[in-house]
Amino acid sequence: MVVAIHSKGSQPVRAKLYELSATGGLLVLSKALEEGDFVEVAFQTSHGIIRGMAELLSARGKSKSGCLQPFRFVALEDDAHTRLRMTLESLRSQILIGSSQPVKWSLT
Repeated sequence: MVVAIHSKGSQPVRAKLYELSATGGLLVLSKALEEGDFVEVAFQTSHGIIRGMAELLSARGKSKSGCLQPFRFVALEDDAHTRLRMTLESLRSQILIGSSQPVKWSLT
């Protein structure tokens, strides 16, 4: 899943969503963004666009594709929160029936 990241005063950045949970996720970026920055994240799911404010956490190192950087949601509108919950439930159902899914998930 591709994630658009918008920060005040800078150009939008694209990242890949590596992991998703009810509280945040893990991004794959070409280079780390500033820890502690508050950004808007947006990504398309089968249940619609999830858009919200997030805090960037400390980058965790590198993967084959780039830098791994976690984020935590700090503000989601009710509709976005509902779409996130539905997306996580769909991922859970797909994994339980054996469908391969590139995005990791967590209900924590």
